[in-house]
Amino acid sequence: MAQLEIRNLHVALEDGTEIVKGVDLKVDLGQKHAVMGPNGSGKSTLAYALMGHPAYVVTDGQILLDGEDIAELGADERAQRGLFLAFQYPHAIPGVTVTSFLRSAINANRKAASGGEDDPVPIPEFRTNLLAAMEELKVPRELASRYLNDGFSGGEKKRVEILQMAMLKPKIAVLDETDSGLDIDALRIVANGVNKLVGPETGALVITHYQRILDYVTPDFVHVFVDGRIVAEGGPELAHKLEAEGYEAFGSNGNGRGPS
Repeated sequence: MAQLEIRNLHVALEDGTEIVKGVDLKVDLGQKHAVMGPNGSGKSTLAYALMGHPAYVVTDGQILLDGEDIAELGADERAQRGLFLAFQYPHAIPGVTVTSFLRSAINANRKAASGGEDDPVPIPEFRTNLLAAMEELKVPRELASRYLNDGFSGGEKKRVEILQMAMLKPKIAVLDETDSGLDIDALRIVANGVNKLVGPETGALVITHYQRILDYVTPDFVHVFVDGRIVAEGGPELAHKLEAEGYEAFGSNGNGRGPS
């Protein structure tokens, strides 16, 4: 059984417009899957639907995490079961420090795991783990005391997203265009973080438009996503073919909506 299994998933906007049109996908622990598609193809809709964003409605199909259908669960319940989403455009939360946010998220997961009983992480343990993760991921220590993403550069926001992943230790991490807006140095740091965190207890679904992050995060599987569907699948070589030939060979006119 795959850790994350998507079966015939259909997702629509609240007005009924169908965006994801029947997706099947399996991601297991220790695996890195890349979903590549042109702008407007529905990649981010897929990511938000997996995490339970209320603006996206699952109209058919299943989202199975460790065998449990989570399609009707709230985003917090999905997170507590081990699903994580790194945003393409992380939101700022003025008034809430990175440290406070991480402790609250960890404690919420620990409470859920203990059947609703408070089980806060001991502060010395949390601090030790946080400092170790920040050093490993090259996140400047001063970010820990700043408000989450408030005034952060694009690179800082993405590094903190990966820091959240390191601290929360999800079973499956969905990374929605984590390479967006990064210079080459920040891209390498973020990619190295993903490589270090994916292993026997974590799998990753890397959603991207460009092949460049895959120069640093070598996927086990590549899925080409056009007009709300997976239209081709293969290994890392498929990403290089996309880089060389573009998406037109797969039936897209470049805007993600298939042939005009």
